[in-house]
Amino acid sequence: MSSDFEGYEQDFAVLSAEITSKISRVPRLPPDEKKQMVANVEKQLEEARELLEQMDLEVREIPPQSRGMYSNRMRSYKQEMGKLETDFKRSRIAYSDEVRNELLGDDGNSSENQRAHLLDNTERLERSSRRLEAGYQIAVETEQIGQEMLENLSHDREKIQRARDRLRETDANLGKSSRILTGMLRSGEPQVPRTLPTKFPSTLPFPGGPSQPRTKNLWALN
Repeated sequence: MSSDFEGYEQDFAVLSAEITSKISRVPRLPPDEKKQMVANVEKQLEEARELLEQMDLEVREIPPQSRGMYSNRMRSYKQEMGKLETDFKRSRIAYSDEVRNELLGDDGNSSENQRAHLLDNTERLERSSRRLEAGYQIAVETEQIGQEMLENLSHDREKIQRARDRLRETDANLGKSSRILTGMLRSGEPQVPRTLPTKFPSTLPFPGGPSQPRTKNLWALN
């Protein structure tokens, strides 16, 4: 994942250097070459934007614990991209003023005023863009924090579930042990007859002698 990001970084560095070089050459070129150069720079700026989008997607797939470093690098690349676009806008303004002067024969006074007005509007747009970028960065960081919290909650839920499973297993083992112990206690109890005789026979034999009559119940139950 990081190797793909670094490859995009190298491509962006080469592309931004080419764009910077071409933007600086625009004011010094003849009209025909200027038009071609402006179109070329526009195409390369679009390629640079696509590279940043790819890099942003790569950063989102990096694990949260390693994402901070790449997010900071992305922020610097986006700032560099904003500077390239600003420089290109200024070169286009100068190019447009020059073409208009050539076509209308303007003395340049109104052109300077318009240029100043356009530059002022450009700076306002840049400030608005920076505020939007800061808001976007806050939203991305908030999303990262939320994702980390969800992952922590998921881990805690797994721990609680495992604890519940162990508790159920312990309860089942205790119930089984209780049943076994109860069975063992019952199997060790003495067998008591259900009924007992209430009277002895009236005569009991004695060894070596005749049977003697019994006139009284030994149990005295009647």
